[in-house]
Amino acid sequence: MLSFRRIVITLTLGWLAVMVVAPHLLVLLTSFMTADSQNLAAWPMTLDGYAKVFQPIYLDVFLHSLWLSALATAVCLLIGYPFAFVLARQKPVWRNVMLVLMMLPFWTNSLIRTYAIKLILGKKGLVNSLLVGSGLVDEPLSLLYTEFAVVFGLVYILLPFMVLPLMASFEQLSKEYVEAARDLHANAWQRFRHIYLPLTSPGIVAGCLIVFLPAMGMFYVADLLGGATNLLLGNVIKNQFLLVRDWPFGSAFSITLILIMALMLAAYFQANRLVQRKGGLDDTNL
Repeated sequence: MLSFRRIVITLTLGWLAVMVVAPHLLVLLTSFMTADSQNLAAWPMTLDGYAKVFQPIYLDVFLHSLWLSALATAVCLLIGYPFAFVLARQKPVWRNVMLVLMMLPFWTNSLIRTYAIKLILGKKGLVNSLLVGSGLVDEPLSLLYTEFAVVFGLVYILLPFMVLPLMASFEQLSKEYVEAARDLHANAWQRFRHIYLPLTSPGIVAGCLIVFLPAMGMFYVADLLGGATNLLLGNVIKNQFLLVRDWPFGSAFSITLILIMALMLAAYFQANRLVQRKGGLDDTNL
């Protein structure tokens, strides 16, 4: 009889093959096909889809999407790093309470929360009402349909995904390194540079990876908050599949996104190897 472990492994591999590997192979195959108005994609095989990615009009959208996603990732890192540091130093009871409060918005659908942000940033929304009511501005600010609105929405949705891997890295960090640095009269900046930063680099890379890639695909955030001038990569893919019906081009964009993910995964594993190789504090630099 088959063991329970073998059955679970077989079912898992079968699920991955059907739900993960097969769809990606179909997308990869479609990216090399020719666009067809009736059949969506047809033979012969061609590289036209990948060539379009580097056309100026699409390259500008692609680079702008990278810029917005990178900016949102940087803001999440700047906010999430100190928050994760404080969170990891709390007592288990208060840590759990703070984690629940951080994850509480996820009980509501992200699309509904994006609509809520639209109401908050609108000309008659909460932010402009407070600014006009306090006399700081004479007229409501145009906050919607800007880069700021898109980045704000992405940060609001994706910030917990930056905090969680960073908190795990801080929890695994040995206090002995910090105490040794203090014995060597290292100041706060030196402890951050030579201990916290290198030993939490896997969490930094993992958090950036988890935030950056979904940020490029959240087309509904750009649709609701950014308008027609602040598109993400997901908007281009969605439009090619649903509106233009150029499936090979949309597939080529999707494969490009997967390649970016592969590069970031390689950076993550490289950071892990560097940390393991270094081992800890280099007291010669203190």
